[in-house]
Amino acid sequence: MGSVRLPGKILKEVLGQPLLVHLVTRLLQARWIDKITVATSSNKADDPVEELCREQGYYCFRGSENDVLDRYYQAALFSGAGEDDTIIRITGDCPLVDPEVVDKAILLFHRSKADYASNVNPPTFPDGLDVEVFKFTALKTAWNEASLVSEREHVTPFIRNNPERFKQANLDNARDLSGLRWTVDEEEDFMFVRTVYEKLYSKDRVFTTEEVLSLLERQPELLTINSRFKRNEGLLKSLQNDAL
Repeated sequence: MGSVRLPGKILKEVLGQPLLVHLVTRLLQARWIDKITVATSSNKADDPVEELCREQGYYCFRGSENDVLDRYYQAALFSGAGEDDTIIRITGDCPLVDPEVVDKAILLFHRSKADYASNVNPPTFPDGLDVEVFKFTALKTAWNEASLVSEREHVTPFIRNNPERFKQANLDNARDLSGLRWTVDEEEDFMFVRTVYEKLYSKDRVFTTEEVLSLLERQPELLTINSRFKRNEGLLKSLQNDAL
C-alpha cells in the first residue's frame, strides 16, 4: 500500500474488485501450485491488505517492509515450507499474471532439476508476467548470506548473481515481448490494466495472454498509455543504492 509511485495500488479497484483479488483469482488457475500466501508488510498502512485477505479467505503473512527477502523467508516458514519444498514468487503488482506461464515455469524448474528457474533472466515475456521458481534451500541460503540492498529488497538477486552455486534455467517465449508493459507501478499502468479488464474480463474464465495480444493488435493505441516507463525501475534504483 505504501508504493511511492502509485499509493494503494494493489487495492485499487477494477470492475468492482481490488487488483489483488484479480491477481489471486488468476493465480488459482495454475495447476501446479498447492498453496498461495499473500506476503505483505507489518506497516500499519498495510492493515487493509490483511483485512481483505481475511475477507477473501487468503493466507496472509506480514513481515519487514524493506527487507523483502526476510519477509519471503519468514512467509515460507509460516506457510509450512521445508527443505524439500518449492517456492513460486509472483509480485503483487502483476494482475495480468498468466497461470499457463506460471505452470510452464514450474515444469521447467522440475524437469531441469534447477535450483532457480524464471522467465526474467533474460526477459522475453511482457513486464507483468514475471514468475520465479526456486528451492526453499536456495531461499534459505540467500536469506542467510545476502547483504546488498538489492539482494534484500528484491528477494532473488543473490541467487541469480551466483550461478556457480545455484543451477538456473530460463523460460523463453517464442517471440520477444519484453518491451510490453503489463505491470502496475504508475497511474498510466493502472489505466492500461483497467482498460484490458474492461474489454476482456469474464466471470466464467480467465482471459489469456493471447487474447491480450490480439486486443493490442486490434487497438495498438493502447500501447501508448504507459509506454514511457522503463522496465525494473525499482531494481535499478536498488542497484544504485548498492553502490552507495
